[in-house]
Amino acid sequence: MAEQEGSGLQVLLHTLQSSSDRASILTILQVLGDLLSVGTDRRICYMISKGGSEALLQTLVNTARTASPDYDILLPLFRLLAKVGLRDRKFGQKALELEALDVTLILARKNLSRSQNLLHCLWALRVFASSVTTGAMLGINGAMELLFKVIAPYTRKRTRIIRAATEVLAALLKSKSNSRRAVNRGYVTSLLRLHQDWHSHDMANTYVAIRRALLLCLRHIAALRSGREAFLAAQGMEILFSGAQNRLDDPGSEPVTCVVLQVLRQCSPRSPLPLAAASSAYAFPAAGNTPSGPSPALAEEDFEDDGDEGEDKDSDSEDAKEEDDDLETDVNKLSSKPGLDRPAEELTQYEAMCLELSCRFEELEPKPGDELGSEKTEYANHHHIPTTAPPKQRCSNKDQSSRGQGREDAVQTPLLSMVKRQRPSVHLASQTGPGGTPYEKAQSNGLGTDSSGSETVDIQALFREGAWDIDVTSCPRTSASVSNPARSRDPVQVMDELLQTHPQHIPFHDPCVYMAKARRTRSVADFKTAAFPDLWGHRPPPSPEPMLERKRGIQRIKILEDIRRFIQPSDVLNRVVFSLDEPGQDAASSGLRFSARFESGNLRKAIQVREFEYDLLVNTDVNSTQYQQWFNFQVSGMRAAVPYRFNIINCEKPNSQFNYGMQPTMYSVKEALLGRPTWKRTGYEICYYKNHYRESAAVTGGASRKCFYTLTFAVTFPHNEDVCYLAYHYPYTYTALMTHLDILEKSVNPNKVYFRQEVLCQTLGGNPCPLVTITAVPESASEDHLEQFRQRPYQVITARVHPGESNSSWVMKGALEFLVSSDPVARLLRENFIFKIIPMLNPDGVINGNHRCSLRGEDLNRQWLAPSAQLQPTIYHAKGLLHYLNSVGRSPAVFCDFHGHSQKKNVFLYGCSVKETLWQAGSAAGASALSEDVSYRTLPRILDKLAPAFTMSSCSFVVEKSRASTARVVVWREVGVSRSYTMESSYCGCNQGPYKGLQFGTRELEEMGAMFCLGLLILELKSVSCSRQLLTRAAALLNTEEDPLDCHLQRCRSGSITSELDDEPPCAEEIDYGPDSSSDQEGSASELDRQIREWASHEDEGEEEEEGPGQGRRAAS
Repeated sequence: MAEQEGSGLQVLLHTLQSSSDRASILTILQVLGDLLSVGTDRRICYMISKGGSEALLQTLVNTARTASPDYDILLPLFRLLAKVGLRDRKFGQKALELEALDVTLILARKNLSRSQNLLHCLWALRVFASSVTTGAMLGINGAMELLFKVIAPYTRKRTRIIRAATEVLAALLKSKSNSRRAVNRGYVTSLLRLHQDWHSHDMANTYVAIRRALLLCLRHIAALRSGREAFLAAQGMEILFSGAQNRLDDPGSEPVTCVVLQVLRQCSPRSPLPLAAASSAYAFPAAGNTPSGPSPALAEEDFEDDGDEGEDKDSDSEDAKEEDDDLETDVNKLSSKPGLDRPAEELTQYEAMCLELSCRFEELEPKPGDELGSEKTEYANHHHIPTTAPPKQRCSNKDQSSRGQGREDAVQTPLLSMVKRQRPSVHLASQTGPGGTPYEKAQSNGLGTDSSGSETVDIQALFREGAWDIDVTSCPRTSASVSNPARSRDPVQVMDELLQTHPQHIPFHDPCVYMAKARRTRSVADFKTAAFPDLWGHRPPPSPEPMLERKRGIQRIKILEDIRRFIQPSDVLNRVVFSLDEPGQDAASSGLRFSARFESGNLRKAIQVREFEYDLLVNTDVNSTQYQQWFNFQVSGMRAAVPYRFNIINCEKPNSQFNYGMQPTMYSVKEALLGRPTWKRTGYEICYYKNHYRESAAVTGGASRKCFYTLTFAVTFPHNEDVCYLAYHYPYTYTALMTHLDILEKSVNPNKVYFRQEVLCQTLGGNPCPLVTITAVPESASEDHLEQFRQRPYQVITARVHPGESNSSWVMKGALEFLVSSDPVARLLRENFIFKIIPMLNPDGVINGNHRCSLRGEDLNRQWLAPSAQLQPTIYHAKGLLHYLNSVGRSPAVFCDFHGHSQKKNVFLYGCSVKETLWQAGSAAGASALSEDVSYRTLPRILDKLAPAFTMSSCSFVVEKSRASTARVVVWREVGVSRSYTMESSYCGCNQGPYKGLQFGTRELEEMGAMFCLGLLILELKSVSCSRQLLTRAAALLNTEEDPLDCHLQRCRSGSITSELDDEPPCAEEIDYGPDSSSDQEGSASELDRQIREWASHEDEGEEEEEGPGQGRRAAS
């Protein structure tokens, strides 16, 4: 049947181009028009495949070359050409070969005064111009000169013709040769004049399409350096800026405003970042690195242009890069297990890290006072907290174990009762910006109130009188912490006074223990101060905070403010108030004071732009020129209830969750001293967009230069003269981890919980990387109990290989605290598994405020294939430990590396599957021949049913070539762990489940860590190897917990999968106003179809509003 249809269509097309009978041609055109007017584009594509384009074009040429062209044939023919042409990628080339371009231009010139005929010619030219190569040829043949005869200043006549002509011109100017021709002939000034005229007269937005098309012409011309120069010389910035300001709030002008902003940004001169050098302000002479001299200065001449004067090239002539090119399709690479990357005898060193496999229980008992006697293992067990003050002082005298011991009583609501619970209550007051947050309602007169409303100490007086000296309290790292004699008080004494005045109890945290630990933390910059939030501690807010509703138009407002700086520079202060490169700039001024010289701090430079606005630049990773995203800095000297705006202008990622409801975090010292020591989401009028800064050509060596992005947000501080900290996400430092582990160890009952802390290795920066083992102490030292103890399956969990992913540390914190808790699920886990945990794989990066790298400037999660003991010690020894476990037959049941994700919401897993990778890559034939254990999907399905924040729909199990050297893939391939995962937690929050619409707080992240552990237990219960004893214990536990777990186990068995969710809905406005923005619909086939249908409806109704009297369809030859 299909063959008959095909042969019938081919007969029609052959007859169309070979017949000279007018009636036959009209009949065939009518049939083709009816055929293509219904159904989908598949009909058009089918016709193209049968030579339809060639037949129509040949008919056009034959008809146009007659002595008296028949427009009764030409007009329906042009309509068919418009419908077919935009769907045929080779249409322009076909038209060029059949000489259809020339005849169409000739017809258009002959019909300048005949609107209907001219309109149809313009539609055909519009289709021809969709090919850049064909458009360039039209430009050579005088098409632009013809169009400028048609495009008139503002008028209400022939507007459909003018619209079509401007759209053809915009399509032609996609060709760089046409754009150069337009610049040389002075068309930039003409286009600006036409835009001004139409823009000023079209107050009712009747002719938005014409105004937009004129702007698209300017946008294409501005892709060239000469075009931008001509635009600037013609005062284009001022003209468009003024017009945009007048119509910014007019929804009817939305399509025009978008293109105006694109042109303005495109023509804003590219600038170097205001930095002394592109490399980090910190340098570390790591092994294998050759420290070079200072990075080349960022010179203005490096930013003149983007090298865009190349030749025209058709995008449709190139093979589009396949989305799945990165997928590994080599089955051998996917399934092979390479040999050890080190001599087998080296693995024996890890035996000492697995004493539970060989030692008698008596030998596992901790020995009081054991200092480990070795420099290399100095931090393996922390039973001794150095005393730094007289015994009478509270800090040094306090029984540390009692501080942690109470945690078991405060642990939590039993975990099972938290499984997929209902949506929590929300503080709606924190949903929006000024006037909506509790901070902004806080008293700012110095007299604070506690949560009960009773009056507390006068905080302002505390600041003024020196009873609380932040500079002293923030310097616990050295004994001679300050040189100012007036500030020579012992930090411990100050802290003691603070704790007496402001008693606080934060589980598993003690400022005094933190101070002792901080002295041992080594940083590249030799930090002398500690951040107060790190020192004092953090208490989660009582409930999750809602995502911020994006204020419509905030992005374009910010872009216009950037343009205003260029046009009106006189009102910009440009005063440097903080700089790591020029420390002398840090002198106190009348504005805000900044600092980031503390652990995990990151701020390189602060520039005061206006009284309450600051441009900020973050530091690159040490020994790197990239990875600017993480920020964490201190700000003081503020006024309460005044909106301050911060613009972080050198971010790298092309998009961010800051565009989708995420807020930065803030910690107020005064709030903390009032009993609210909490990192809170803060900020309003937030957006993230591409700016005009570019990387220096000297840095890239002439290669394509990196773009930068601005994160902008406003903050209203709660108190006058407060000290506040602002961060990308909830900070979690290395010293906080070491403090946490130390107190955690003392919180457990050593007769019940086996908690061993030791050193995996020393980092390049000289910091110990901790390794934690958690399980249950055997019931006795009998052989049976010891054997059961040693035969427990291993679970290996790692985190924080990327320093900026602090959310992974909060998830890890939740897992650690849960595993040592008295929760019955935690007891079952300890009694049936041995947990090997490396809570921070990149301590140096965390300490020094890096976003992604180690001190060598390399991503440690791309080093697992062949790590070096000297260059990547933490990865080398983590991998060695896994190889050792595998070599003794104790390969972990699950390996999971905790991460944070900046682009997606929710929590989800990445796993590894040969079949899913091959299927996704289109290698279904190869996949069908493979057999694969699908148990890698079980854990994510369990978590999807248990954890409120988790979603199965975002999980992926494909293996990409670019991920071949990550922990997940290497542990899967080389160690043979089929359940090897990366668990990603969003920086933002959830768009599904009980937490839908809420941002993650530290409580929700910690809960996810606990839920992950619960998932491991259920995974074991569902396995065929699960012991009868564990099943019995679990059944008893379920009975006491009213069977919530059993219910969810049944749901897991049902195999139902959460429906797929789009990662992000469309943003309220364009994220990127760049020249390649997807908002450009000028080439849309459906739009041209709509215009033709609109014309046809007017024609059927006899509307001739655009036609002069007596103008018919047939033109004189």
